Amino acid sequence: MNAKVKNAKNAETMKSKRVELYDTTLRDGTQAQGVNFSLKDKLEIAEHLDALGVDYIEGGYPLSNPKDEQFFQEVAKLNLKTARIAAFGMTRRKNITAEQDVGMQALLNSGAPAVTIVGKTWDLHVRDVLRVSEDENREMIFDSVQIMAKAGREAIYDAEHFYDGYRANPEYAIATLQSACDAGAVCLALCDTNGGSTSDYIAEVTRTVAETFGDVKIGIHCHNDSGLAVANSLIAVRSGAVHVQGTINGIGERCGNADLVCVAANLALKYGCDVLQPGAIAKLSEISRLIYELANLNLREHQPFVGSAAFAHKGGMHVHAVQRNVSTYEHIDPAVVGNARRVLVSELSGVSNIAAAVPKKFNIADDKDSQRKVLQRVMDMEGEGYEFEAAEASLEMLVRKTLGGKWYQSLWELDHYRCVILKRGSEEALTEATVKIVRDGKPVHTVAEGDGPVDSLTKALKAALRDEYSHVDDLHLMDYRVRVVNTQAETAARVRVVIEWRDANTGACFGSVGTDENIVDASWLALADAIEYKLLIEKEKSTEG
Repeated sequence: MNAKVKNAKNAETMKSKRVELYDTTLRDGTQAQGVNFSLKDKLEIAEHLDALGVDYIEGGYPLSNPKDEQFFQEVAKLNLKTARIAAFGMTRRKNITAEQDVGMQALLNSGAPAVTIVGKTWDLHVRDVLRVSEDENREMIFDSVQIMAKAGREAIYDAEHFYDGYRANPEYAIATLQSACDAGAVCLALCDTNGGSTSDYIAEVTRTVAETFGDVKIGIHCHNDSGLAVANSLIAVRSGAVHVQGTINGIGERCGNADLVCVAANLALKYGCDVLQPGAIAKLSEISRLIYELANLNLREHQPFVGSAAFAHKGGMHVHAVQRNVSTYEHIDPAVVGNARRVLVSELSGVSNIAAAVPKKFNIADDKDSQRKVLQRVMDMEGEGYEFEAAEASLEMLVRKTLGGKWYQSLWELDHYRCVILKRGSEEALTEATVKIVRDGKPVHTVAEGDGPVDSLTKALKAALRDEYSHVDDLHLMDYRVRVVNTQAETAARVRVVIEWRDANTGACFGSVGTDENIVDASWLALADAIEYKLLIEKEKSTEG
């Protein structure tokens, strides 16, 4: 059988294959630098993962800290419909029975219906880390899995460093799996813990294990130290695995874990596997952004499938082609994963970009004159240091002001603003902002204190508008980035401020941009654009309604 025919046959056998997804965002994900979920966060994430149709949610190690212990108590009160909660722990300690081991008792006391036991598979770890004999390590694995199985728990065995252990001593690595299997494990999860294995090796070894343990589910748990975690997870499924472990967005220790968002999308859309709940693939962008928000991490714009740039088109040739046939530069319909197509505009754009990027409501698709005016304004402002690729609100405000007429009526005029920062010795700095605007021909003067100029200015401007525009409070700052435009000017350099906002009313996220030599004024321009953009849209909605 030639390679092409064999690959086609393998792909065909993947169709409708049920693949379990085991999420360890709440345990492995929290080992990522800078990530720390509160108990409330963990429970909220668990509910969202359950709604998505994740098969297992690993809640943590109940003996490690009071928060994880409390999580298992609280999650049992939730009405989860699809997911099984898993507690995670290590094998029993040496020279003690499983019944006497506090770790084993903590796992049982967690009440979790599934328990994942991680054990040593690599003889190097047995000798240098555990410092026990190979036989005793196998007994530790057996005893730990058996006590869970006998208690009626679904025992999953995580074979730590399995692929490295198999390379060093295949007979012993297989023997450790046999111990877990003999003790009642329902799944053997093979771990590429160091993340250094290549896909061809993962495929070969996984296939061998799947053929050896035909009656037990085989799982895969990959780390991303070589950038191959998703690819290795997929090739493992093609080689016999039916259970994939990972985290949402791939967060985790060092370089992270396999990204379950990418894994799920590829399995469902490329291989036709049965994963998650029906319709859940369309919610992948939503769950991805939720985890970024709760983890207090910046969204990865270029993340496959769900990133804001995943279906963004900038080159004029690309945009022109996509307008005629989206398949020319898109491998799937963005809506399938809950994402959206974006056409970027810049000084490199042609009128095709402008026609595609400007919302249809402005009706300039066939208006070349208006397209050229907008393009010229974009080029002029980019010459001043602006960039509109991540600033939808500022781009729309540019279009409105350029077209004028019914598209733009100023909601206010700025008279002045002032920020005062008071810093005494080692005391915390205090910031006060004063904003005076003219609205409907009448001056409105407000003062607000905040945590720095951006916060205080935002509060003061919102206060000046709130009585007439209550929707102003829907806007929440999600991210704030500053970049120097002309470094040769040193401390007098022009800066570009990009602010990402979330609309609490619609759930939408969008960006705005401001540029100036003064970082506070650049921030003011960005926040004023965002607020005016939001209020003009709400005003148009009310008029249409």
